[in-house]
Amino acid sequence: MRTPIIAGNWKMNKTAAESVAFANEIKEALNQIEGVDIVFCPPAINIPGVAKAVQGTKIGVGAQNMYFEEKGAYTGELAPNMITPFCQYVILGHSERRAYFGETDEGVNKKIKAALAHNLTPIICVGESLEQNEAGETQSFVSGQVKAAFADLTAEQATACIIAYEPIWAIGTGKSATVEQAGGIIKTAVRDAIAELYGEAAAQAIRIQYGGSVTIENINAYMSHPDIDGALVGGASLKPGFVDLVKGAI
Repeated sequence: MRTPIIAGNWKMNKTAAESVAFANEIKEALNQIEGVDIVFCPPAINIPGVAKAVQGTKIGVGAQNMYFEEKGAYTGELAPNMITPFCQYVILGHSERRAYFGETDEGVNKKIKAALAHNLTPIICVGESLEQNEAGETQSFVSGQVKAAFADLTAEQATACIIAYEPIWAIGTGKSATVEQAGGIIKTAVRDAIAELYGEAAAQAIRIQYGGSVTIENINAYMSHPDIDGALVGGASLKPGFVDLVKGAI
């Protein structure tokens, strides 16, 4: 059985003080929920405060990005060992990073290897654009992203990761994929790609989230699909209702 995981990607929202106040507001209610892993992913500068706020609870903390080098002249970047004192997870390859900051499959692969080397759990984002979806290219594109992300990784390394399927056309738009669409792509383009690389046992072991306009109203439907193991949540993770969303994942 794969344990569901709900991660809140706060993106570029909340000041340091607001982040800590929000974590304190909902942490006790979240800590009482059994049977699901929960992660907060605040802006980088807010990570230490949030980590301190949730210390002693079951809530994990993740970074929204990370560079693959250990140190050096990389202005504005964070090395893996800078986030490990505070984080257990790191989001890698989010479509916004790919679109706005030029991240590539090769770079994402390097980041995954660096994260694993530092005992961080990568949440690896894959997903197609609206144009690719409408052109019938979703299957080949998403499968290709998965295979590129896991290049030169062992089955043991792969199953230590989490994959988040996030169709770009559904992120922050209010237009979510149907359960059948999301679950179908997760099975055929994501889980089957893992099976092709590492075998069926690895494919059944890895956890795969859905992301893209996930709400309190639709989380339970997504979680009813046997291939969806949780959600990477954007806007809905910024409000106290996130507690009810997490409850809906069980």
